[in-house]
Amino acid sequence: MNKITLVTGGSRSGKSTFAESLFKDTDDVLYVATAIITDEEMRDRINKHINSRNNKWTTYEGFKDLEKVIKDTKHNNVLLDCVTIMITNLMFEKNLDFDNMTMEEVDEIQNKIKLQFENLIKAARKEKKNLVMVTNEVGSGLVPEYKLGRIYRDIAGFTNQHIAKLCDEVYFTACGLPLKLK
Repeated sequence: MNKITLVTGGSRSGKSTFAESLFKDTDDVLYVATAIITDEEMRDRINKHINSRNNKWTTYEGFKDLEKVIKDTKHNNVLLDCVTIMITNLMFEKNLDFDNMTMEEVDEIQNKIKLQFENLIKAARKEKKNLVMVTNEVGSGLVPEYKLGRIYRDIAGFTNQHIAKLCDEVYFTACGLPLKLK
């Protein structure tokens, strides 16, 4: 039986460590890394993640059309880290003017992003894969001062809610401790 799991929490809350621990007893894992190296700090963060996880796991780097990756992989277990970075990459894939964007345009972007995750989860269920997704909880802070920040927070928050509804299990992490929500 396949299981779809979402692990959420704030920055440095232990999300990735907990998500990785769900597959600690197997080498049969496809690790989907959605981050893009944009500067040296990001390179260092990515390298730290690489060095901390099981070196027998297969890594796929990408953030679009992941349902194809799910269909093509021989692995039974997939760990996607991270949803919110994937959202960022999808939002900035095209050079859009977020400061002058209408709510209808924001909704269109949000729906396209939502569809990416729906397709991913459908593929995981169809292919009988265990899928664990890591995401950042973005709704616990202040309202962002800038429009782009508010748009991002809204899209990420709504996407996380939608994904959680589609998942079998949802965990919230704080201080390195997981709390099962669903």
